[in-house]
Order: sequence, then C-alpha cells, then structure tokens
Amino acid sequence: MTPTGLPDDVRIRRTVLISGAGVAGPALAYWLHRSGCAVTVVEKADALRDGGYPIDVRGTAIEVVRRMGILPRLRDAHIDSRRCTFLDADGDTVVSLRPSAVVGSVEGQDVEVRRGDLAALLHALVRDDVDFLFGDSIDTLDHSARGVDVTFRSGRQRTFDLVVGADGMHSHTRESLFGPEEQFHRYLGYCFAVFTMPNTLGLSRELVLWNTPGRAAALYAVGDHDELHAFLNFHRPQPPLAAPRNPDAQRDLVAGVFAGAGWEVPGLVDAMREADDLFCDTAGQIRMPHWSQGRVALVGDAAYAPSFLTGQGTSLALVGAYMLAHSLATHRDHTAAFAAYERDVRAFVATNQALVDTGGATLFPTTARALEQRDAMLRDLVTLPSAPLRPAHSALTLPAFAALP
Repeated sequence: MTPTGLPDDVRIRRTVLISGAGVAGPALAYWLHRSGCAVTVVEKADALRDGGYPIDVRGTAIEVVRRMGILPRLRDAHIDSRRCTFLDADGDTVVSLRPSAVVGSVEGQDVEVRRGDLAALLHALVRDDVDFLFGDSIDTLDHSARGVDVTFRSGRQRTFDLVVGADGMHSHTRESLFGPEEQFHRYLGYCFAVFTMPNTLGLSRELVLWNTPGRAAALYAVGDHDELHAFLNFHRPQPPLAAPRNPDAQRDLVAGVFAGAGWEVPGLVDAMREADDLFCDTAGQIRMPHWSQGRVALVGDAAYAPSFLTGQGTSLALVGAYMLAHSLATHRDHTAAFAAYERDVRAFVATNQALVDTGGATLFPTTARALEQRDAMLRDLVTLPSAPLRPAHSALTLPAFAALP
C-alpha cells in the first residue's frame, strides 16, 4: 500500500495538462500533485494576472482552502468592507448596510479578497512542484492510443494521460471538444463593463451602488487605495452581437446606455473611455450535459460558470477542483473518475446556478416596480435579523482526500 491508502498497482503516475492558471487550474494542480500526478499548467498570459475585481470564498470552499493551508493568509488578505450604500437616480442615499447583509456572506467565516491575491497564493503553493508554461496555450487536442496528443500554439508537442480545461467561461478547451459556446451559454439579460479609475471621491473600504431601472453603476473601494474598481451594468433582453468583440464598440455601447445618467456616472463613463484595463462581457452561465469527453474534462467556469450575479464562481471553482482531483485519486480509470466527479458535484453546481432564479439578480432590477421592491427589501434588512445562509454555502460535504497525512 502507498501513503495514499491505495494499492500499489493503482498508483500509476498520471501526466495531466491543465489549461488555465487562474483559480481552478492551480487549485486542481495542487490536489493532483498531492495524489501523485505529474502536472503541467499552460497559461496564455505571459505571467500571473495580478489585481482584479474582489472575489468571494464562501461556504464549502472555505473548507477547501483550509485543507490547502492557505486560509490564514486569505483571512489576512480579507478586504473587510465596512459599508454598502445604495443610491437613487439623483445620487441620494436609499440605505446603507453591512455588505454581508446584502450578499449573504457569513461574517467571520467567508472571505473576500482580490482575485490576484488568491491566484498568487495558489501559484505559490504549487510552483515548485508543477511545470508552468506561461505565454502559451493549447492549439489542438487529439485522442490517441497513448493518451491526448497536444499541439501548443508555440509549436511544441506533447502527450498527456489527461487534459483538463480550467480556462474560464470562454474556454477554448471546451470549444475544441464540445463545440461553440453558444450551445451551452445561458444569457441572463445583462451586459457589464469593469475597469479601474482614480479614487477622486475619497471612498474607503466600501461599495457604492447607483441604480435606475435596467442600469447600475458601482464604485468599490478596496481598503484605502487611491484606485477604485468601477462597474457599469445594464439590462438587454438580447445580447449585443458585435460589441463584445470590438473595444471601440464596447465603449460606445456603454456610453450610449448611460447617457444622461445622474450622480457620478458621467465621470465613470469618461474614465471607462480612458481605461486600459476595460473588460466588457455579458452576464451568463455555462450549462452542459456532460463535463468530460474521453480523456479531457472541464472544471470551474469552463464547465459550469454560475455568473457574477451569484457571487459563487470562485467557490465553485475551488470545490470543483477538489472534487475532480479526489475522484481521480480514487479511481484508476479516468472514465469512472470523471463520472464520479459529475455525480458528486452536479447538484451543488445546480444549486449555485439557481441563485440567479431565487434572488441572486435582485441587485439589478429592470423595472421601476422591481426597483421599489428591492429598495423596500433593503430597508427591511436594517431592522430585520441577519439573513439565513444561502443553501449553496452548505450544500456539499467534502470527502477526505486520500493524500492528506
């Protein structure tokens, strides 16, 4: 018997290629290495992406990062926002609340950190044990008798026992094997633009959110920094076709939607036009009947993006990575491992994705009536007891990982 508790003949050292060095990829690499795999991570960016919008680690995912040994450092990096203020069309305050009351997080347990901080911690865990290929990506995948033959965009060629796509909502790995994203994408009726801008308003450790029906503008001050995360969100019954692919069209579309808006929105639009880190996209989910094909599987947003409207994308990525690695550590046959992964995680994914249908999108009302109802609900939160935990926070019990001491 090996230290993992599995018979010696089961513990064949697998070679695994992971596409994507964001959150799901390095997390999966950590657990696969713990189970004895030889892991390579390929990332199209030239280096780790630092900064990024704040993300949440909640519920079951907290146990994952605790088992990885990085929970204390994540708590040190916790943003600890103190106030979430909602404004009306004129910029007057509707209500000001603790952020946890709004998003359903559990104070003292869940954490909110910069995405780049989490990515850096995950990378630091595995950089000495995992081969990282930055500035490259998968070009083609071909199943063969030996495994998966991979040709990289750099021209190099290698064969791996398994390949995992952890390359985000717009996954190239998924498209290569399963077809165009459109057949798996569920559009949720919103478009958004995120970027950074100078903190000319003197905001500190707070989120300010302005709403009119179908439009929202937010400024997020992380700590006392002189830079703000800005967010412009708007409702569209159908997704725009050309704008997401054209930066100038993106800027023009957003500027047109927010023309004539009050509060500080004109300044946000001006900052958006000048931003060199602008990211525009549609709010949507990835829903697939299966997350694997042959020797290739998907994890995180590539398989089951829940959308930012749920606040659960990062937690799903961490939990999914753990469960996929656990299944591969438990089953020598990859087909059985992938089947177990889907069987054990799909209900948890469905519960998280359903948050957009059970209140997860109420922060962005599309009608005057819905906006009035939302504001009334927020005012009630000032006097009512704290909201109960979201079901998704405790919907999955993690099995013990075989490689843990």
